[in-house]
Amino acid sequence: VLLGSGLTVLSQPLMYVKVLVQVGYEPLPPTLGRNIFGRQVYQLPGLFSYAKHIVKVDGRAGLFKGLAPRLCSSAIGTVVHSKVLRASNPTLGQRPLSGGLFPPDSCFPLQRGASKKEPVSSLEQVLKETSREMVARSAATLITHPFHVITLRCMVQFIGRETKYSGTLSAFTTIYREEGILGFFAGLIPRLLGDILSLWLCNMLAYLINTYALENGVGSAPGCRELAGGSSRGVLGATAPFGGIQVLPLLSQVSTMTEMKSYSQAVTGFFASMLTYPFVLVSNLMAVNNCGLAGGLLPYAPTYSSWLDCWSQLHREGNMSRGNSLFFRKVPAGKRYVWE
Repeated sequence: VLLGSGLTVLSQPLMYVKVLVQVGYEPLPPTLGRNIFGRQVYQLPGLFSYAKHIVKVDGRAGLFKGLAPRLCSSAIGTVVHSKVLRASNPTLGQRPLSGGLFPPDSCFPLQRGASKKEPVSSLEQVLKETSREMVARSAATLITHPFHVITLRCMVQFIGRETKYSGTLSAFTTIYREEGILGFFAGLIPRLLGDILSLWLCNMLAYLINTYALENGVGSAPGCRELAGGSSRGVLGATAPFGGIQVLPLLSQVSTMTEMKSYSQAVTGFFASMLTYPFVLVSNLMAVNNCGLAGGLLPYAPTYSSWLDCWSQLHREGNMSRGNSLFFRKVPAGKRYVWE
């Protein structure tokens, strides 16, 4: 919880700028710059220029608006996620973790003469683990979503200089009085769908890569194929025990495969987050839409009838990736932006 809170504090300015960009607020005009290929293009302000503008208006403390409800969301979400995960798998705390869903030791043959080894991480196991994780994440998202809504609205207040959501407790009262219980769950459905799709995409792609690319590649290496029958020479010329397996080269290969699996998990996670980003964008826009703040009204956004209406309008405008990148933000041709 403490580590998560520290990361939340450090990432708060980044999220603050990202949310304002997602809403469509551009306080600074485009400038003529160069892209990564050296061509001159008009660019919208990036992360650092945007952050400097916020500091100029509100001071350095202004970069941390909405931090209190976000910390509450992070802490409560971590506890709920852990409790639900343990409830769905009571043996979780009784066995040591061996690298997540994809243990690295499947290269070791179990016994001499085995014709075919079973992978340690079967598809059935991955499906079960992913299903448990999905339930735990969904429960944490459901319980902490009211804090997420308050966080977003505290940030968007920067646009119209409002003070409507000045405190976490008072924000709960304001939302309940004006919108009822449903106001606390504005934008929940696309957020849940995005989280679930991202999780399944990440884990299934990682499983396919680890099983059919990495394990097969290492399993066909000489160190994994060389079995019993006499002695074999190790790296330093010593006789290798354990039925003739070259232990040191084998351990080196297994270590390399473990690193590659961790990289594949990170790559697939990034790829899944890119594909599901529109769900994040729509969820955040629905959380602040028509809530009485300038950032949730025209000219920044019309009043959406549902999150599907928001999705379709963003798709028509070509804004499904708005806010996905905070660097090299080229001004698209034919697009209109509101800036001071």
